[in-house]
Amino acid sequence: MRNGHESHEQPPGRASRIWKAIVMLLLWRLGGLRSPRRDEGSDIDPSHREVGAAEWAQRLVLLLLALIPVVALGFVALFVFDPNTQLLGASLGLVLALAAGALVLAGRWLVPQETSVEPRPRAGDSEAIKAVYERAAQGVQGITRRRLLVSAAGVAGAGLTAAVAIPVVALGPGLDDQLSSTPWRAGRALVDEHGNPILAASVIEGSFLTAFPRGADQENLGSPVVLVRVDPGSLSLPADRAGWAPEGILAYSKICTHAACAISLYRSPLSPSTQSRGPALVCPCHYSTFDVLDGGRVEFGPAGRPLPQLPLTIDTGGVLRAGGPMSGPVGPAWWGDSK
Repeated sequence: MRNGHESHEQPPGRASRIWKAIVMLLLWRLGGLRSPRRDEGSDIDPSHREVGAAEWAQRLVLLLLALIPVVALGFVALFVFDPNTQLLGASLGLVLALAAGALVLAGRWLVPQETSVEPRPRAGDSEAIKAVYERAAQGVQGITRRRLLVSAAGVAGAGLTAAVAIPVVALGPGLDDQLSSTPWRAGRALVDEHGNPILAASVIEGSFLTAFPRGADQENLGSPVVLVRVDPGSLSLPADRAGWAPEGILAYSKICTHAACAISLYRSPLSPSTQSRGPALVCPCHYSTFDVLDGGRVEFGPAGRPLPQLPLTIDTGGVLRAGGPMSGPVGPAWWGDSK
């Protein structure tokens, strides 16, 4: 009894007995445990039942092994074409469950089970060595589909390896380059979600806009930026970014450097004073707060590094354009350089 509630604990071995019962039920339904038809006046060898069970266990193991590469290919296809987290988890879990089921069945019904106590012969005894080889050979004589089982296990192993290796390879070497590479280049116009150019005059102090590089994929992690306008006299950007904010307009990555959430809040004090904090971009997921006046410096929250800043220029038509690439890699600090 704990805190007035009974503690319900399963007795040791209960899960094992339940699993064995499920396996026995499957084998019975498949016919593996059904006794052969008894002819009148004839006696049936009790070993027939074990032989029948082993035969159907082989078929069930082959079925499970055959399903592994099919489900593994489905996992790979999902990962490449539609990386839905729930479906990926379900398919990979099914692959592992099929592999576990095949191993359990093989261990119970196909691998020789024997416990014995015997004297140990002297090392190098040729008769004893010969006896061991004979016993090992007898252990697999009851497996009628050895070659097929080995082939199926090889294919299943390849499928399982592919399902595990594909995500690892996708996160392997070159990740820093992928994060540092964005669609932003010098001269590229900033547009809204409809592809319309954004004019400098449309960025109003006290509010913010989301912009994308013209002609680029808006779903690209490095595409979206947040535009804000502040009093140019209040800026405290690093010296090498002195010309990055024409007319007080700044652009920062919209992807939070903590967990890659989209930044969608902007703090802009209505009555600035010495006691109030200045304008800042805020991530709604874990409230990481970034000072827009000081190069996107982390002011509060768990983010590991500042927001990458995009240098801006204004062309003769008043359209905002990128003055160069981002100041650093986009995304969480643990994905790339944490400077």
